[in-house]
Amino acid sequence: MDTSPGIFLKEARLRLQLGVREIQQMSSTIAVREHNRRFYISAARLTQIENDNAVPSQFKAFTLAAIYGISFYEILSRYGVDPDRAHDYRTHVKLPVTRPVTSDVVSVDATVTLPVRLDPSFKWERTQLVNRAVALWGEIPAAFLLQCNPRRHMYAYIGLEDDTMGPLLRPGALVMIDEERRHVIESRWKSEHERPIYFIELKDGYLCSWCSVYGSRLTAVPHPTSTAPIRSFSLATEAEVIGQVVGVAMRLVPIAPANREHAAAPPERP
Repeated sequence: MDTSPGIFLKEARLRLQLGVREIQQMSSTIAVREHNRRFYISAARLTQIENDNAVPSQFKAFTLAAIYGISFYEILSRYGVDPDRAHDYRTHVKLPVTRPVTSDVVSVDATVTLPVRLDPSFKWERTQLVNRAVALWGEIPAAFLLQCNPRRHMYAYIGLEDDTMGPLLRPGALVMIDEERRHVIESRWKSEHERPIYFIELKDGYLCSWCSVYGSRLTAVPHPTSTAPIRSFSLATEAEVIGQVVGVAMRLVPIAPANREHAAAPPERP
């Protein structure tokens, strides 16, 4: 059972064999150096904090972190404030203006799930599902990457020789697929950027394109500037809609032709 925040701080103090009066004196030094009395912690206030009768302010939490040699963010997390969760709420709090956002990950214990070994049959020139090409998933510290969740979405790689949806989806792009959006929407769109793009599984591979369904036939429609042809498939025997593309990571500058000579190596990161 996890200890309370107050007990956690008290145990940290006792491990250092420090009394509450000593903490008071040390905090006074910090407050003077910071030119801010709010960093000061009296012995009485520390006793209240350790007995869980009081929550330390950010200033006093900073002082305790400095004296005890523990993470400031660890103290915040003990009181239910996890700075890393701010990333999760950005999709819920929608602002009308374009703005920069931090990608800092505070917790050293946070991990992300990523492919650590691909199946030897994975071919970079072909469009395919990343989830099915991964031989082994593993976890790495979140400090290296923002969180991605292969259990919630599927991920697919657009082959280096697949320009079906270029330039909207360039060869070498990594796309996120929502499996719950398998129904092909038939309606009018203001522009090509609003028209849904779907990921389709075929008997001999995969295809990413706009789609139209009439009866039991699915028509895969490429981008007008692509050299790919319009193709038609039977939904009963030839094609299955895996889901709708809901996200993409890709280079804005196409991969140099010289790189295609090394098809066995992954494309250069943007």
